[in-house]
Amino acid sequence: MSTSSTARNHPAPEPGGDGTRGHHAAGRPADGVQRQAAPSRPASPENYLNVSHTVKSWLLTTDHKRIAILYLISISLMFFLGSTAAAMIRIELTSPAGQVLSSENYNKTFSEHGIVMVFFFLVPSIPAVLGNFLVPIMIGARDLAFPRLNLVSWYVYITACALYMMTLLGGGVDTGWTFYTPYSSLYSNHQVSVSILAIFLAGFSSIFTAINFIVTIHKMRAPGMTWFRMPLFIWSMYATSCIIVLGTPVVAITMLLVMVERLLHIGIFSPELGGDPVLFQHLFWFYSHPAVYIMILPSHGVMNEVITAFTKKRIFGYSLIAFSNLAIATFGFIVWGHHMFATTQSMYSSLVFSIISFLVAIPSAIKTFNWVTTIYKGSVEFSTPFLYAMGFIGLWTVGGLTGLFLAAVAVDLHLTATYFVVAHFHYIMVGGALSAYLAGIHFWWPKMTGRMFPENPGKLSAVLTFVGFNLTFFPQFVAGYLGNPRRYHFYAPEYQIWQIVSSMGSTVLAVGLGMPVVYLLWSLKYGRLAGPNPWGAVGLEWMIQSPPITHNFEETPVVTWEAYEYSPADETLAVYDRERMPGTPEEAQV
Repeated sequence: MSTSSTARNHPAPEPGGDGTRGHHAAGRPADGVQRQAAPSRPASPENYLNVSHTVKSWLLTTDHKRIAILYLISISLMFFLGSTAAAMIRIELTSPAGQVLSSENYNKTFSEHGIVMVFFFLVPSIPAVLGNFLVPIMIGARDLAFPRLNLVSWYVYITACALYMMTLLGGGVDTGWTFYTPYSSLYSNHQVSVSILAIFLAGFSSIFTAINFIVTIHKMRAPGMTWFRMPLFIWSMYATSCIIVLGTPVVAITMLLVMVERLLHIGIFSPELGGDPVLFQHLFWFYSHPAVYIMILPSHGVMNEVITAFTKKRIFGYSLIAFSNLAIATFGFIVWGHHMFATTQSMYSSLVFSIISFLVAIPSAIKTFNWVTTIYKGSVEFSTPFLYAMGFIGLWTVGGLTGLFLAAVAVDLHLTATYFVVAHFHYIMVGGALSAYLAGIHFWWPKMTGRMFPENPGKLSAVLTFVGFNLTFFPQFVAGYLGNPRRYHFYAPEYQIWQIVSSMGSTVLAVGLGMPVVYLLWSLKYGRLAGPNPWGAVGLEWMIQSPPITHNFEETPVVTWEAYEYSPADETLAVYDRERMPGTPEEAQV
């Protein structure tokens, strides 16, 4: 029975003359007539959000779900900081001679944008937020293997963010997010060492999270949750965690060597001191190209969950997609040299790296074709998460295809260090990873908060984000092909039209990305209450209440079904659930 029907059947008595609602202190009605009092409305079921409301309970929590929320808040703040820098860049580039920034401040601004977006948003976003929240639930565990280490990882991340904010207050850094030597190690007069320390700590935060995921996936799966019954989101998080554990120490040590050279003047990378600057590029890109897959493999995992939920079909080629994650993780470590075709790297090395770069497109293409095949003849429901997923497929495809141009040595020599590279990178990282992140946030928002968001603003934001992104970055392909170099404060007037169109598109993109902030926050108070499974999806996370209890499951689940087992009856389940979902907190089913 719902509390609303209870209230209608037993109305509350009128106020009495003593100021109470019709009752004396002794509990008798004022007119002497015994009435049946309205039953009190039941409190909301206990869940991880309302079990305690103190600040201490949040800052010292070891609940993986609360830590995911802490990451969501902190990562969102860093995204806002990086986006502000991006807006300043686009305003500045509307004129060939600049608008409001000096050349030095322009260098600091694009460096801030790159450092914040790569190291403090894109790398940790999906693993730290959605991974933290979902990995234990999806495999039937009560928490991650090392809950305290999970909390430590957040504190390390916050410390890294604070250190980097100190560099901004101290004047910023102007080396770009790549910290190329010898400029970063000898010539820059800005906050290079503190920035490197911040990135070093952010890397360790990711390592702690990755170790937690690997151990949890290996050791804490529910009975019956075999490797090939796991959701593909878990496969993607497992492959991502392996890359983080193997690759991040390399860039951490590389950055420490830059600090050693900068502070102690020991020749490692700088020719003036007897070092080799190309060695820095080898070490940096050995991590930073796998880092692309740290950002994109979790996005692929989100796509698998969203596409199956809104087509009500088992994913096409489950095993191929699972092994493609591992193949991409492996190939990612042996293609770094394609960033260095224009250096002193030998022609034969470049040829090998070019061939391997083309080969890495195969497992990526397998996933894309499998997603399209899954959608084909599915019972497609164009909800907000699905629209974001469709945007991801389009942007990811353009980014992947343009990557093949850069994998060809002769073409890359013409396009390297131009806006073509900027556009390609953003189609993969921002268009792809960010679209998938937003798809995942919208998809699991009812599970995380217990509330539904309004669909119409969500759909509009998905469309504006897709249109705005293409208006922003597609003109940069043209400008780069024509020869417009990246990172230049001033540029030739013939490129101005493309820069202006790009800046106009960024305005549309900003509106599309800003809308979810408004309506998702609005939904926390006014959104309809979500049932356990508002989308009609399958998986352990949709079999528990929304929001989940602290330890996820009352009893350890036993898995007896295959992944993505949809039946014809599931096609109408989502519509049925949304029709019966309560509209207000008072209409919650009891």
